Formats: sequence, structure tokens, C-alpha cells
Amino acid sequence: MADISWTEGVANETVANASSELSLEADFQYCLFTVIYSVVFVLGLIENVLALYLLSCKVKHTSHSYVYMINLALVDTLFVCVLPFKIHYHLNRNHWIFGDMACRITGTLYYTNIYLSIAFFTCVCADCYIAVLHPFTYIRIKVIHYVTVVTILWVIALSVMVPLILGGPLHNSGVRNVTACFEDFATSSMALYNILALVFGFVIPFSIILISYPLIAKRISQIKHSIRKRKALSTVYIILVICTLCFLPYHLTHLLHFLMRIQVIQNESFANFIYKMRRVALALVSFSCCLNPLLCYFTSSSKQWRFNFKLRFRSKTVYTICDQKFGESSYVYKLQQRRGNKNHRDGIN
Repeated sequence: MADISWTEGVANETVANASSELSLEADFQYCLFTVIYSVVFVLGLIENVLALYLLSCKVKHTSHSYVYMINLALVDTLFVCVLPFKIHYHLNRNHWIFGDMACRITGTLYYTNIYLSIAFFTCVCADCYIAVLHPFTYIRIKVIHYVTVVTILWVIALSVMVPLILGGPLHNSGVRNVTACFEDFATSSMALYNILALVFGFVIPFSIILISYPLIAKRISQIKHSIRKRKALSTVYIILVICTLCFLPYHLTHLLHFLMRIQVIQNESFANFIYKMRRVALALVSFSCCLNPLLCYFTSSSKQWRFNFKLRFRSKTVYTICDQKFGESSYVYKLQQRRGNKNHRDGIN
């Protein structure tokens, strides 16, 4: 995935091939990324910080899968925190002024967010699968198992980012004499990395989600109407929507762009179309930070996610367990008792 990052090059990029040169233009990207990243920064920061707070402090959990949700909110929060640097980068027409280390951090967090998000989605879907189809196995799984899985995923994600960090993210573009960030990686040396990232980072996890969903849906359709049934369906639906809207376009356009970079696709008009669609796909990826908190909401066992500012007053009606009808107040019950006593006294007299 390190072929070209963020904007995949300057606005008017020239891809030099052995036989020809492709001039790729996407002037709209400056406005597109500035607007999209600004919206994602505001909404994503508020939503994910709130999700971290609620998942860590307020919500009571009946499932250990909240460990995945906390880490998903964490990686999204880290991502949105570097967006101001990218907003400035695009406002200055893809000119990086923050130095080499800041460039390495932003690029690493970008790809870490993509693939850890997909990995956590897969873990949540697998958790639902085990809970629904193998409940007795599920109750034996402890929180330490979830923590172990999360730790392994973080280690793998950071390890595979080493080629990005060591690949020399900063370079000077000869087109407009600007300093570009994460946009000049040799295709020949990164070909294997791109293929492995596409297969193990998206194709396999997304296939697991697609295979697990029909099995989960079939099993819970046999269960009577319940809150857990609706929650499981909502969880899988949201995962499918986020993967389809945010990550599927990104990886499809990346595959086509990769084929263009290794000269499999040499048609100039089609290559220019891929280059432009790549910008739109990159913008859609960032929207996952705003949609992921919805998954945290539906997978939480508690529905107290909103702050209730309404004043609650004690009810003046008190219910007792000895009422003949459980919806009947003790006040009505006492009136009936008084009438009964009065009728009883009238009968004696």
C-alpha cells in the first residue's frame, strides 16, 4: 500500500513509463480533501473521544468485545489528531513544511487506521459468530483472550508499517518545486508489499465478514424476537455498510492504480480516470472515523449513551407488590380497602 500515499502525488503528476508518460491531473483534490478532512476532524474527534469515555467509564459491559471497540475508537482518535497537518498540506497545494518525522507519523497512522479498523471489524464479526453459533464456547472466552488478540494486531500493524517509515517519505517534486509527503515509492521494490497488504489487509478479512454474515443471520432468524437478536443484526449491518462505503472503493481503486503504476494499464484516459477516483476513495476512507462510533453504540450492552438533561421527579404514585394488578397504584389499592372496610361495617350495623 505504500506505492503512493494520501493524495497519491501532486495535482499534476507525471508517471514516467518505459514507453510513454502519463500526465495525471486532479486539481479538485485541494478543495476536496480540505473540506472532507475538516468535517471528519470535527465530527470524528468529538464522536471518538465520547466513545472512549463512555466505553471506558460509563457503559456496563456484558460482553468482552468492548475491548475491540475501545481500540477501534483509539486508532480513530489518533488518526483525526493528525488531520490538521494534512489540511494544511492540501491548502498549500500538497506542500509539506512540518519536517520528515511528522511526515512519517502521519503516513504511518493513516495506513494503521485503515488496516486496524478492518481487523477490528473482523474480530467483532467473529465474536458475533461465536456468540450466536457456539454459545457454550463463547462463555469460556475470557477478557485476557481479547486483550491478547488486540496486542497481536497492534504489533503486526506497527511491524508492517516499517517499510513505510524507512522508505523515505519526503521528496522534492520537480513539477512545482514543492516538498511532497509519502508520494514517491519505487513500484518495483514495493510490489510485493502492495499485494500482501491487499490480500491480507482487506480481501481475507472482508471475505470472513461476508461468509460469517449469512451464517449469523440464518441462526438468529431462528431465535425469537429479542434485544440480542436485533443487536447482532445491527452490528453486522453496520460493519458491512462501513466496509462497502469506505474501504471497498479504496482497495478497488488502489488495485487499479497499482496496475497502472506497474504499466499493466497504459491507456492515458483510463489512467487519468483511476487517478481521480483514487482521490474520492481516499476521502471516503476518512469517513470511517465518523461511522465507527455507531458500531460502538450498537455493540454496547447499555443504551445510556445520551446525556439526559431532563429533570426527573419522583412519582407521587407508589406501586406495591401486593396489588391485584401490577400496573395499579397503592393509592387505588388503599381506596378499595377503605371501601371494603366501610361496606363491611355497614353490613355489621
